[in-house]
Amino acid sequence: MDPEANRETLLAEKCGIFAAIANGDWPTSLDVAQIICLGLVGLQHRGQEAAGIVTCKFGNIPFSAHRNMGLVSQIFNDQIIKALTGNLGIGHTRYSTMGGSENVQLAQPFVVHTSYGTIAVAHNGELVNSQRLRQTILENGVGLSTGSDSELITQCLSLKPPKINKRKDENENIEKNVEEANESNFTLIEKNLQRDEEEILSRVLHFMSLTPLSYSLILMYEECIYAVRDPFGNRPLCIGTLVPPPHEGGPRSSQEKLAIEGWVVSSESCSFPSVCAKIWRDVEPGEIVKLARNKLPKTLAIVHRKEDKMPATCIFEYVYFARPDSLIEGQMVYTVRRKCGQQLAIEAPVQGKDPKIEYIVAPVPESSIPAALGFSQQSGIPYVEVFCKNRYVGRTFIQPSTRLRRLGVAKKFGPLSHNFQGKSVILIDDSIVRGTTIGQLIRLLKDSGAVEVHIRIASPPLHYPCYMGINIPTKEELIANQYNARQLAQYLGAASLVHLSVEGLLKSVQSGIRDKSQNKAIGHCTACLTGCYPVPLDF
Repeated sequence: MDPEANRETLLAEKCGIFAAIANGDWPTSLDVAQIICLGLVGLQHRGQEAAGIVTCKFGNIPFSAHRNMGLVSQIFNDQIIKALTGNLGIGHTRYSTMGGSENVQLAQPFVVHTSYGTIAVAHNGELVNSQRLRQTILENGVGLSTGSDSELITQCLSLKPPKINKRKDENENIEKNVEEANESNFTLIEKNLQRDEEEILSRVLHFMSLTPLSYSLILMYEECIYAVRDPFGNRPLCIGTLVPPPHEGGPRSSQEKLAIEGWVVSSESCSFPSVCAKIWRDVEPGEIVKLARNKLPKTLAIVHRKEDKMPATCIFEYVYFARPDSLIEGQMVYTVRRKCGQQLAIEAPVQGKDPKIEYIVAPVPESSIPAALGFSQQSGIPYVEVFCKNRYVGRTFIQPSTRLRRLGVAKKFGPLSHNFQGKSVILIDDSIVRGTTIGQLIRLLKDSGAVEVHIRIASPPLHYPCYMGINIPTKEELIANQYNARQLAQYLGAASLVHLSVEGLLKSVQSGIRDKSQNKAIGHCTACLTGCYPVPLDF
């Protein structure tokens, strides 16, 4: 890819992870691989470069796996799905930043054979101390074949944890052993651990003691699924119940409503409806949850942050990355984005409006629609759509020439000129990274008859890169570090430009959580906005 083309790359999420395990008799009648495939389709927005599924029939039978480059729909067909037989499985859809992109070796889930059995691992996030962790693994005599931090996780889980003594009796206390090794600050919830639980839990706790964030993990081991979230809760992860689908002739019976056909785990709850699943709850920060056949999810342990640290859920999940129909921390992402628009209207009304000109509020489709509706509702200015989005145009940075690349936005957005000719447009967008797209949209509107264009951004300006699972460019490439708001408006050709404040964003995100959870610790990572990272960076 040429350097000029690379400048067009926008924000990108790292990955999406999904798992399913069937209840009832095994072999199951549920098509587990199909469920996982549909779950990954629901998470496709989180990664479009590669995908994979690994399934398990029984513990003594080798895993079935298929991974490849491309979209989920391009990788899996009926023949491949039928070959992925199993009663449980995990899946992954990938967007890369670490280790490279065009390499099927990096497609997850990873499968690794260890001294205590075979495990499969799917990871969403990015380890902030990956370089130090890589050195630790190499010093233990373990070779690494990729630059992926997800491979570091699998190798950490393969290592024998320090000072774990031989099992003395059925209920040996792993908590005592690990605390003696001074590995981590955690609470053991399940006191009477089975042998397989002790094997995997000791290694997960050891891994979590080596790196603070960012990771949400799904592990498959010994006919069970394990869901793990870092102590800061940086990446989302939730559990759902598989329920019987409704009859064609009517609603479910009361008995069917209570039936649980299995369990699913996903980066986002938006993937649940397509597989007939209902959200159960979020995996809490630092929680290690076991999902087994015909049993309720069981919390094995909770790893704690230091006392002075708050949770650090990525705030850009709400702003941009998560699908609007997802539930995160008990609230719908769409509702939060609408609140951001309402708060933006309070903080940044258009000043000195000309009474002779009609004003309209319009979104940059599609992620900015809720914020634009909120701005319109709060300000009383009519909401009007000004662009028709062509969903079948690829990314602008793959165009073969500079001229065609500059036409990328015009190819993707068609102006609905009769809706705004002779009017002043208040254009709402969720974020500005490099300013390329919004600048072209402003020109497109003005060339098509808009009197003027006011820009309102439903998030604060991006000033810092993210090292915890989001592909945000370097500080030098971020346009907010090159211009202040007035200069940027002039540079882009806008009549005015205002961002939502950091305080306004936090208020929009956290007010709904406080309404539902009075005693819950609430915290969000705003490092890309403020430069205040949850932990010191290890490079």
